[in-house]
Amino acid sequence: MQDVGRIWGLRTSSKVRLCRSGWLPTEPPFLASDDTTGLGILRGAEGGSPDRKEDVLQRFGVKWLLAGAALIASGSAIAENPIVPGWYADPEARVFGNRYWIYPTYSDDWGKPDVSPSFTPHQQELRKTKTVRPSYTQQTFFNAFSSPDLVNWTKHSHVFDVANAAWAGYAIWAPSVIEANGRYYMFFSANDIQSDAETGGIGLAVSDKPEGPFKDALGKPLIGAFHNGAQPIDPFAFRDDDGQVYLFYGGWKHCNVVKLSPDMKSLVPFADGTNYKEITPPGYVEGSFMIKRNGTYYLMWSEGGWTGPDYSVAYATGPTATGPFKPMGKILAQDFRIARGAGHHSVINVPGTDEWYIVYHRRPLGDDKGEHRQVAIDRMVFEPDGSIRPVAMTNEGVKPRPLTAPTAARKN
Repeated sequence: MQDVGRIWGLRTSSKVRLCRSGWLPTEPPFLASDDTTGLGILRGAEGGSPDRKEDVLQRFGVKWLLAGAALIASGSAIAENPIVPGWYADPEARVFGNRYWIYPTYSDDWGKPDVSPSFTPHQQELRKTKTVRPSYTQQTFFNAFSSPDLVNWTKHSHVFDVANAAWAGYAIWAPSVIEANGRYYMFFSANDIQSDAETGGIGLAVSDKPEGPFKDALGKPLIGAFHNGAQPIDPFAFRDDDGQVYLFYGGWKHCNVVKLSPDMKSLVPFADGTNYKEITPPGYVEGSFMIKRNGTYYLMWSEGGWTGPDYSVAYATGPTATGPFKPMGKILAQDFRIARGAGHHSVINVPGTDEWYIVYHRRPLGDDKGEHRQVAIDRMVFEPDGSIRPVAMTNEGVKPRPLTAPTAARKN
């Protein structure tokens, strides 16, 4: 484990932030923003020039470090988006025990490459097959992050790795973790299959602890083929009030929902005898998500292209977990002052309250590389009529929100 802390996100009274994210300014990517002192903005995937960085350090470095030390001493660390250093995407947020958890996709290397320890001969062959983007061969594990208060995050490295799933070789994406039967079940996408002739799809791994290690539970995908046109990616596990767990998933502009057996390892037919129910709303692309509030089901999803600035989040409401759903519009989109490409989100409800937070990825301004995505948290507010107020993206993030009591009994 590694405590990523908050020193990289501290501000001085001049409101100049030394790093967009990451550690100290000698580490890429380097960006100074919210500048009220004439420092200017340094952009680019590789960061600013060494001379410029050195100049910034000489002019402001000591002041920032002193200010950071003072804030830490006073116990008043400031939350800031992005919340953790690194290129991460598709974050799923959960509450397990007395901590918040985030399980994201490892999107790209940040500084020193992070890699899986080894690959089997079969996995090596899988990795030679055609992939859409070279980065997919880097995406072979999940790191996780946990926090007592949504501000101070601890990194848990390689909670799942393809070393523990012999059929999966690359493009490990969008984990979804749910507690059941005293264990933790992780659904995940693997191998980015383009047809039923390929091996891959949605897998299942299990662990006794939320921090893993998660190990393959089936020896094969749980969903390894296309149904109703949906590519088997982007799973999300949702438990309804009656205890039934549903798995929402789907790419290629199609969304399916299936019912899971109590042991999470197989599908249960719907009343009409089918296993796969299509519930695709207008505009849907991928990243389905579900919450329930005051008897209303909120189906949420991402629209637009994941590598582009138009990536966004929309939602619909319905009377059951399977619909029918009424489209309600977008609630999260790019803000030219803050970030672009905001999407593939999840939502946290603080247990016992009506406080809600949206956890999502977004792309820094001026950075056009598709994999360069970062995790952010902002408040999500419901209007009196039950609709969701459009989310205001911020650089400030959220205030500390400790969990008031252990919530080990919470199952969704």
